[in-house]
Amino acid sequence: MYQVAKKLPQEEKFGLANQIRRAAVSLTNNIAEGHGRYHFLDQIRFTLQSRGSLEELLDDLNVCIDERYLPAEEIDSLKQQGWRVRQLIDGYVRYLRQPKDSAGGLRSVREESPEYSEEIDDSRFSI
Repeated sequence: MYQVAKKLPQEEKFGLANQIRRAAVSLTNNIAEGHGRYHFLDQIRFTLQSRGSLEELLDDLNVCIDERYLPAEEIDSLKQQGWRVRQLIDGYVRYLRQPKDSAGGLRSVREESPEYSEEIDDSRFSI
């Protein structure tokens, strides 16, 4: 979507192009934030917000068609990819909404945090 934003006319640099970039980042950021929440209800909430950002992107592509900013074939291909992402998001939400895990227990996301070590290699943080 960043490539799409770069192809838009100069007068859209701070309008539609900015909106496309923000929605694209929001889509992936919300999935990442939900994943970091360790609870399936939070994951569902953030994934649904991500789906909303995807819908914004699809609508922005409609504007690109209406204004003839990009070839229709290119937009159609991007919209098909967007609908595939929508299917993946919907499938993930369905999975998260399953009330129990395969062992019959209540679903919760349990991930271990990276181990903390008092021995930190400061050379990784050089400026």
